[in-house]
Amino acid sequence: MDEIGAIKQRLRESQDEMLSTLQQLIGINSEAAEPEKDCPFGKGVSDAFLYMLKKAEEDGFKTVNTDNYGGHIELSAGENADGLTMGILGHLDVVPAGSGWDFDPFGGEIKDGRIYGRGAEDDKGPTLAAYFAMKAIKDCGIELKKNVRLILGLDEETEWEGIKYYLEHEEAPDFGFTPDADFPVVHGEKGILIFDLAQKFKKTGTTGIELRKFTGGNAPNMVADSARMVIYSKDQSLYDGIKDKVKAYREETGYDVKAKGAGKSLEITATGISSHGAEPQKGLNAISILMGFAENIEFDNERVNDFIGFYNERLAFETDGASLGINLKDEVSGGTVVNVGMIEADKNSARLSINVRFPVTFDDEMVYSALGKTLENYDIGVVKKKYQEPLFVEKDDPMVVTLMDVYKNVTGDAAAEPMIIGGGTYARAAEGFVAFGAKFPGEEEKAHQKNESASIESLMKAAEIYAEAIYRLCV
Repeated sequence: MDEIGAIKQRLRESQDEMLSTLQQLIGINSEAAEPEKDCPFGKGVSDAFLYMLKKAEEDGFKTVNTDNYGGHIELSAGENADGLTMGILGHLDVVPAGSGWDFDPFGGEIKDGRIYGRGAEDDKGPTLAAYFAMKAIKDCGIELKKNVRLILGLDEETEWEGIKYYLEHEEAPDFGFTPDADFPVVHGEKGILIFDLAQKFKKTGTTGIELRKFTGGNAPNMVADSARMVIYSKDQSLYDGIKDKVKAYREETGYDVKAKGAGKSLEITATGISSHGAEPQKGLNAISILMGFAENIEFDNERVNDFIGFYNERLAFETDGASLGINLKDEVSGGTVVNVGMIEADKNSARLSINVRFPVTFDDEMVYSALGKTLENYDIGVVKKKYQEPLFVEKDDPMVVTLMDVYKNVTGDAAAEPMIIGGGTYARAAEGFVAFGAKFPGEEEKAHQKNESASIESLMKAAEIYAEAIYRLCV
């Protein structure tokens, strides 16, 4: 048996261990939380990180903890080392679980060939596939010419402060990939912006209907699966008419909208379908559902009515930014994608969190310039929060060619071509990186959704691909 064959045989023998490890890792709620002592991203994230380091140490790997901001697991090169290091950039933090699950989001339940839980697809499952690929090579006693480091990121879903800190304090890998997107190979990623659209409301009396609260969404890069509005009027007889309008709206649209009394107020809720912010068209935005209904209410504050009108005119259920004036396009990567991730509003102000993915040949100022022209006639401000530059690597780049060859060899998919995505990965964090798996063509996107899950067969195949890629790039 050749070395690659031996590695893959070892992987097959390790399946139960890999699944057990993934169940343990999913069982740690690693949603971002407030910093605690020695836990810059919250205790849950830290617990997941320390679990992985301990596992790797028990398996005989060298590990590095960079002040709890991140770290790595290293498979060291042999005697013929060439001094280079290949990196594999994964992450252990997860987006908020949200609601409406049929499984415990932190249970790691296995059913019908799939493992369920937050992080199963994004990114604990793929990270462990890469880890067990490294472990199989180590267990087979194969000496590499290059060091291989599995770098564990801890705030990929939020601010990337951890990976920045890590790269400032540790020597950056010379090249590598991140197992946090799609197969075959992602050679381009659209630029990403997160900004708020904010407006203050002048105070008014409460002779009519007052907006007390409007909330919705879990994160900018998730389609909001729930939204809630609380309204108040001294004349509570008005509530019956609004309840009738809710019923009519529900029957007309088929949307899940409900109204009920809440003390002296009326609570109106909407339920949507979550999906990744890079593909909002696959979800159903609960904020947009509730905003659509809100036009049926005449609030006593005209600024509130104007803001609702702006939303329904310029955002609504659109995902290409056309009505915002930011539907930029290029031949290489297509068009702009827009997601309304969160809302926080009351009688005094409103704030929308917007996530934009724009084509690789544009930059942030081009987007903001186009947006500014649209907002000229509105009393709405822009609060810039996050920018990630587009990533683009030519298809004939040697590493892209090698990774494509490995993918085709393992899967037999000879027609596969490198791709460009709207998602943002750690491939942008260091030079010489691309995204490589772990979702296969034709598989349904489960990341950032309720009932997130991963196919066990696909995870094992991804591990085979990663093992062969490491071997081909490092022997």
